[in-house]
Amino acid sequence: MDHFLYRDGALYAEDVPISEIAAAVGTPFYVYSTATLLRHFQLFDDALDGTDHLVCYAMKAASNQAILKTLAQAGAGMDVVSGGEYMRAKAAGVPGDKIVFSGVGKTADEICTALTGGIRQFNVESEPEMEVINAVALELGVVAPITVRVNPDVDAKTHAKIATGKSENKFGIPIARASEVYAHAASLPGLEVIGIDVHIGSQLTELEPFELAYNKVAELTERLRAEGHNIRRLDLGGGLGIPYARSNDAPPLPVEYGAMIKKTLGHLGCEIEIEPGRLIAGNAGLMVSKVIYVKSGEDRDFLILDGAMNDLIRPAMYEAYHDIIAVQEPAPGVEQQPYDIVGPVCESGDTFAKQRNMPPLVPGDLVAFRSAGAYGAVMSSEYNTRPLIPEVLVHGDQFAVIRERPTFDEMINRDTIPEWL
Repeated sequence: MDHFLYRDGALYAEDVPISEIAAAVGTPFYVYSTATLLRHFQLFDDALDGTDHLVCYAMKAASNQAILKTLAQAGAGMDVVSGGEYMRAKAAGVPGDKIVFSGVGKTADEICTALTGGIRQFNVESEPEMEVINAVALELGVVAPITVRVNPDVDAKTHAKIATGKSENKFGIPIARASEVYAHAASLPGLEVIGIDVHIGSQLTELEPFELAYNKVAELTERLRAEGHNIRRLDLGGGLGIPYARSNDAPPLPVEYGAMIKKTLGHLGCEIEIEPGRLIAGNAGLMVSKVIYVKSGEDRDFLILDGAMNDLIRPAMYEAYHDIIAVQEPAPGVEQQPYDIVGPVCESGDTFAKQRNMPPLVPGDLVAFRSAGAYGAVMSSEYNTRPLIPEVLVHGDQFAVIRERPTFDEMINRDTIPEWL
């Protein structure tokens, strides 16, 4: 469920007409619903009710500080994967003891920043990384809390580019080597082993892969405890998918996911961490764009928008599907027609949809890309010297620009010309 609905023939974000935002900030732009963000976070928090747990929002999905602050005030922790994300979370007021640091390539500087500013734990991905965390911690005179990410070799049944739990993926250590790696970690004086981390991929639409992985984690927990390790926290990652097409079967609900976690791991008495990102932010955001031209080709018609692949790269990168709707609600029974929906960037890949049925549209009409709140603005670029598009947050009948569109002068003046030119 989201809070983007038609009223009297016009699309609204909560209590604000989309057309009103477009008139104020121009197109294209991203718009997020506070009510949807909070509802989705609460669904996960409620799903783990009765357990010792923390829902850590995976902020790589959408990392604007206004979004982070909204979720942090509701009780969310944060899952970060870079020093920049760590600093962004801190800037949004998230305390260090609610920040989990994941990612395969943490540098010594990033580790130092987190240990100095406070960290809940590092999710360690490799033995070389373990050695670096230990060295930095000893230099600072502190002890670093860690979990070790294990790779359970489970097929997440998702897109190859977002699968992370198979043996050929770069993430984690093979679960078969866990005893050896944990013994080594326990021997390092700058580390405190507190738990296990696992994350098998993103946009999962079935519970079975999670259950297979979590059963392996349960067995590993008991084995490591028997080997003398105080395993008291299980970080289960994120990955629960969302329906990008309204016609698709809905993925499992957070309450079903929570029940499965309790069934597979509840008997261990561990604190549970989960790291949802897409399901919290995805359906909480739209990208709104304007039709520039309607072009007739030899065998098809094109809607050419002012939004492009640099603004929303998922269709070009992942062949991802987004529902695209007219901001002005079509009249009942209006005949739809197929269009290729494209942007103005000079790439054939700048195509959002092919032969998508839409109501007849004309230049100046607005369209909205649903489920664009996750991996939209955060993956955008200034390719073709196109400005990053504004982000807008709606709260009831109010809206605020939470990232402004840069001017061309601001973009161009970032360049520095060498003195010999």
